[in-house]
Amino acid sequence: MSKYCVIGAGPAGLASMKTLVDAGLEFDCFERTQAVGGHWNTDYEALHLITSSKVTGYDGHPMPEDWPVFPSRKLMLKYFEDFAEEFDLKKHVSFGVSVDRVEPLPTDGPTGSAGWSVTTSDGKTNNYDGVFVANGHLWDEKRPEFPGEFTGKTVHSGSYTNTKDIDGTRVLVIGSGNSGCDLAVDAAQNHFETDIVIRRGHFFQPKTFFGVPRAELGWMQEFTFEEQDLIARLMIRLSVGTHENYPGMPAPDHRTLADGPPVVNQLLLYWIHHGRIAVKPGIERFEGKTVHFSDGTSKEYDTILYATGFHASLPFLSEEYLERQEGVPLRVGAAIVPLGLEKFYLIGMIGARGPQPPIYLIQAKIALEMVRLHEQAGGYRSIAGPLEKLQEKEWRIDILRPIWLDQVEHTKTALSIMAEVKPETISS
Repeated sequence: MSKYCVIGAGPAGLASMKTLVDAGLEFDCFERTQAVGGHWNTDYEALHLITSSKVTGYDGHPMPEDWPVFPSRKLMLKYFEDFAEEFDLKKHVSFGVSVDRVEPLPTDGPTGSAGWSVTTSDGKTNNYDGVFVANGHLWDEKRPEFPGEFTGKTVHSGSYTNTKDIDGTRVLVIGSGNSGCDLAVDAAQNHFETDIVIRRGHFFQPKTFFGVPRAELGWMQEFTFEEQDLIARLMIRLSVGTHENYPGMPAPDHRTLADGPPVVNQLLLYWIHHGRIAVKPGIERFEGKTVHFSDGTSKEYDTILYATGFHASLPFLSEEYLERQEGVPLRVGAAIVPLGLEKFYLIGMIGARGPQPPIYLIQAKIALEMVRLHEQAGGYRSIAGPLEKLQEKEWRIDILRPIWLDQVEHTKTALSIMAEVKPETISS
């Protein structure tokens, strides 16, 4: 019987394990930490969901009805812990064991077609017929480089816990996505002198309209995606105004919500109005504790908080096997299959806008269909090759949900057709 490997026991890894358990397949899971839940174990304490509890749970495993609309980091950890307990997933996990190296087994066929060799930090090497890679994309911190040197304290959002990480009283947040807004608000609410760099304007979306999360506004579903975008922009304007209502805020450089990053935060705007957060333009250079900005102004800070994103890293796989665009592996098959690699499934390397756990189950189930095609063919049939010929290469992590769902349907259709065709008639 074939055996599979799952890398990571975070939300995507749990979805992968549940899918493999339901299919009756054998597998090992390796988790470098001592807990399930992935980045939710180390995220900053002020973190809450930006999607509502009603729509964010795994399919068939809703969050408790008495939970808050937007659960905290602690509640999310409990949710993933409960999920693992309910389906007895922990027994499959080797905790405190990281994956050091993943290599394709020797073959005359496409890379990965004979399976993969996995070497772990406990010194063991095992061979697997396929690998579900769920190591996450929110851990390898990305920091921009600026001329000069900042001599105060710097902390990335991936390492930030709470305001005890801040030295002094003057704080500059670099990055204005969801994490940047959260960190600026956390500092302002705790009476730090807080500035935030916003180089490009955003549509700052409220978490609710009329007290109801947008995803739960049933009447919105009666409109097309484009119409929903327009309606949402009009409601944003009515509820929080425009960039002109907030000193220093640049205008959005995009016309629609779909064309810009999904920033869901009202509290940043609240504290800007109350004078507790000031907006700064781009950075020109550092000089000691002084930050020089693109508008010619400068200011001293004690701490800089970077909320500047993460690298999409697969440290256990040689880069020779990956083709990247803008730092992200190119993929097909609903962003699951890296170009040219068979039996290697990226679960969670896509962040289709909206609730994330349901996405992980969808991806894991598609990967399972690929596994079944291989097993039905006696061990291997070409899947990555045909998908590359049929589909456009995907490089994004942040992607509009309707676009990704179209990719999902296209992939399901392609796999269904493959299942009806003899393996030898499908070229690689």
